[in-house]
Amino acid sequence: MQRWLLIYDNNVESGNAELFSRWKQQPGSLLWLDIEGPAAEGDHETLLDKLALPEAEVQDALRDRHPPAFAGEQDLLFLLTKPLDSESHTLDFNTQQMAIFSGPALLVTRHNKMSPYLNTLWSEVERGERAMSSPYEIVALLARRMIERYGKILLNLENRLDVIEDALLEDFNEAHMQELVGYNTALRKMRRILNYHVSVTENLSRYALRHNLDGWIEEYQDIASQAERFNSLAELYQNVINDLIEGYISLNAHNLNQVMRVLTVVTVVFLPLTLLVGIYGMNFEYMPELKSEYGYFILIAVMAGIASLLAFIFRRMKWL
Repeated sequence: MQRWLLIYDNNVESGNAELFSRWKQQPGSLLWLDIEGPAAEGDHETLLDKLALPEAEVQDALRDRHPPAFAGEQDLLFLLTKPLDSESHTLDFNTQQMAIFSGPALLVTRHNKMSPYLNTLWSEVERGERAMSSPYEIVALLARRMIERYGKILLNLENRLDVIEDALLEDFNEAHMQELVGYNTALRKMRRILNYHVSVTENLSRYALRHNLDGWIEEYQDIASQAERFNSLAELYQNVINDLIEGYISLNAHNLNQVMRVLTVVTVVFLPLTLLVGIYGMNFEYMPELKSEYGYFILIAVMAGIASLLAFIFRRMKWL
């Protein structure tokens, strides 16, 4: 789905592709084309033939899956990002594909899923509630919004990790272990995406500096810094999660060793007693103390003595 917006002389007009001709005839006007949903054949023709955008970047923009990328020419920048979709608010997230072409008087946005934030910006500009002085403003707003949503998920994770850490020290709950493993997998995916965005936003910042985009250099530099900060935060949280997983495994192994030690002590104590009982359970006529009046009590005393001696030895060894 294509929608067009023409801004000129403090006027805003929405419509279809006919606005392209009027934009060409009105110097100083701004044109915003937004394409939402799966790529259609007309989208390729519009971007490549009508707007004369670079073919390689157009092909990347119309794909539903492509790593974030950046390309910049003198009067045109291309920004391909992976913002979170509208239903992603936790580490169980999904992304969408958003491509942006921006020049001094042209803005093209293409996203394969519905973007509430972009729709809000469009409505504000269409109603005149937001004065879009430059297409680079929308680039900055979309890039910052994308990074901040990733950051919000990471900041919410910090509180949850504190709760899990305290719980692991009190109770070895298998559910906590499964939760940590899930977080670890999701953070690995997020770090991979954020690494791309760190590179992309740094290139965007250098582009603004190289082409002297007045008013946007510091803004783009701040967005790049924010992307780097959240990427480092994701790495930090993944290290914390790995430490918690290793701590859980170590404590669990320690408890298992304690149980195995008790079982070993019990086995060692009862092994000689079982041997004596087995021997005297044989059907032989001539056995020591077999016909003695006190033979039974002597055997019990010997067994008790052996058990007491082994218990004393294990206590001295601090196994009990």
